[in-house]
Amino acid sequence: MYFGDATFLLLIPALILAFYAQYKVRSTYAQFSRKFASSQISGAEVAQEILSSSGAGQVQIEKTAGQLTDHYDPRKRVLRLSEGVYGSPSLAALGIAAHESGHALQHHAGYFPLHIRNLIYPVASFGSSLAFPLFFIGFLFSGKGPSILMDIGILLFSVAVLFTVLTLPVEFNASRRALTLLRDGGYLKADELDGARRVLSAAALTYVAATAMAAIQLLRMFLLRQSRR
Repeated sequence: MYFGDATFLLLIPALILAFYAQYKVRSTYAQFSRKFASSQISGAEVAQEILSSSGAGQVQIEKTAGQLTDHYDPRKRVLRLSEGVYGSPSLAALGIAAHESGHALQHHAGYFPLHIRNLIYPVASFGSSLAFPLFFIGFLFSGKGPSILMDIGILLFSVAVLFTVLTLPVEFNASRRALTLLRDGGYLKADELDGARRVLSAAALTYVAATAMAAIQLLRMFLLRQSRR
């Protein structure tokens, strides 16, 4: 069975990385949510100033429920900041708000990796939900050879993996933009900037872990397909 075969062992390093990444991002966020910027500017305020000064002032900024739920919606051109970021002047809040503003600026400037990622998102979302059911059905009823359902499942999941791969340069670029904007705008002093950098680095690790997990799952699908030959 899929969760009992020997290829499951391949997932163990990725699972460890994923658990560590989640721990790291939450502990780092908690640490730097308690340290405040000397500028006393809030996450929402720094986002608004960054967007306005960069020619993307048409992007709306909204408060959203939850913790670490911050994101930029390119379809509606809305930047949503969580409750702990929107009104907080913490180093974590400013780092996250500037990072999400970086995504809005990527969209405004036509940043190519973001454009490609947005284009394949519908297929990736559709593929990730159907890939495993189709592959399982094909695997269980394929007999001695690989079935067309297995191949369709692999193809659909390949698009989902491509999406996670494209996410990496998009996220890294947004973090670089954020740190530059925070430094050049005088929102954080040099010694405060390290706190924001550590929060964003921890967040980036979660995307690395997700990509590793997806890539290994795709490898497992290929190996299981080959086992049907």
